[in-house]
Amino acid sequence: MDSRSLHINCGGPNVTIENSRGRFLYEGDNSGLTGSAMNYHGKKWGFSNTGDFMDDIITEDTYTVFSDSVVSAKYPELYQTARLSPLSLAYFAFCFENGSYNVKLHFAEIQFSDEEPYVRLAKRFFNIYVQGKLIWEDFNIREEANGTHKEVIKEVNTTVTDNTLEIRLYWAGKGTTIIPKRGHYGSLISAISVCPSSESECGAQVHHPLLVRKAHKPRIYTLILVITTLILSLAFLIVGAFYWKKCVRNEDSGKRGSFSLKQLKVATDNFDPLNKIGEGGFGSVYKGRLPDGTLIAVKKLSSKSCQGNKEFVNEIGMIACLQHPNLVKLYGCCCENNQLLLVYEYLENNCLADALFGRSGIARGLAFLHEDSAVKIIHRDIKGTNVLLDKDLNSKISDFGLARLHEDEKSHITTKVAGTMSVL
Repeated sequence: MDSRSLHINCGGPNVTIENSRGRFLYEGDNSGLTGSAMNYHGKKWGFSNTGDFMDDIITEDTYTVFSDSVVSAKYPELYQTARLSPLSLAYFAFCFENGSYNVKLHFAEIQFSDEEPYVRLAKRFFNIYVQGKLIWEDFNIREEANGTHKEVIKEVNTTVTDNTLEIRLYWAGKGTTIIPKRGHYGSLISAISVCPSSESECGAQVHHPLLVRKAHKPRIYTLILVITTLILSLAFLIVGAFYWKKCVRNEDSGKRGSFSLKQLKVATDNFDPLNKIGEGGFGSVYKGRLPDGTLIAVKKLSSKSCQGNKEFVNEIGMIACLQHPNLVKLYGCCCENNQLLLVYEYLENNCLADALFGRSGIARGLAFLHEDSAVKIIHRDIKGTNVLLDKDLNSKISDFGLARLHEDEKSHITTKVAGTMSVL
């Protein structure tokens, strides 16, 4: 996958789709893991699946669906599998190139069958968010497609401004839970494709043999030779300018986006113990300085950590699109050489436990998360070491690795203890 497209076959293996433009690879997400686990895929994209099917009688739930029946669709192979979630399912791409994009979400109701008894009474409702905005509420696949095992594609245009794209499906407790079978509910999606708004199709393209043969025609070669001759005099200038900008951009990754492991090693003096400013369930936190002088805090996953990929992915998905003066700013991330690192703004006064009681900033930050944010969030790990202070002693909430979404219509949420315990 390049930094301007995203093709995923949800709940299934890699699938190659062939059309008039060539062949496009839809990457599979069938990790083989069971249980309510999160799965992280390399450097480009990941997904977060939370919740448990409490209403069924199965001891070990599965979160993928496979259908033996062929789906009525242009590319039926994309719809033979789907990913299922009892609560919240999020897909997101890291280090995505900023710009305007067309998002296509592919659905087919393959868990129900029109031949099953009482299936007409079954209603699967869930909400769809793109970049934190509610796009479709109470979405029903079977109604949209006018039947089961039929494709329906929903499109939406969105903008990426912070190098992160998020698509989230959320089951809000509506619809049936025991029809046609107990535990058949929640969100379900078959495939995802994201392209720049200026292009009709895109992705990890593999050249089609027929297209390659056409390119060998003398007429095409002549055209290529003429064009090459015309631009040769400008080639070195263009390439030089491009790489100069690229190198400058790599030296200073900006306030948001992708950081290389080399950059963060330089910034922290190779994670010198003298630069260590904190320790948590995720790992150690180091002070660093970027080439432009910007101070940063780098959170590094420990090999002994009880957290890991799940919290890393969750924290990026939760906080990447939020901006508030009482929430710590996430500048970017690094996923390189099996290393997971998060890069935050540096707050001069580190953390202070009694900020929970002596300052109103925490209350304002929590009020924003609970009431004013487009996506309501329960932090689940508020404690002194997760409250940081800037140079003016303004408190800011950090560490969203254990956060959970909360729907507007729910008056309260019940959850178990999630974070580490601190004695004040």
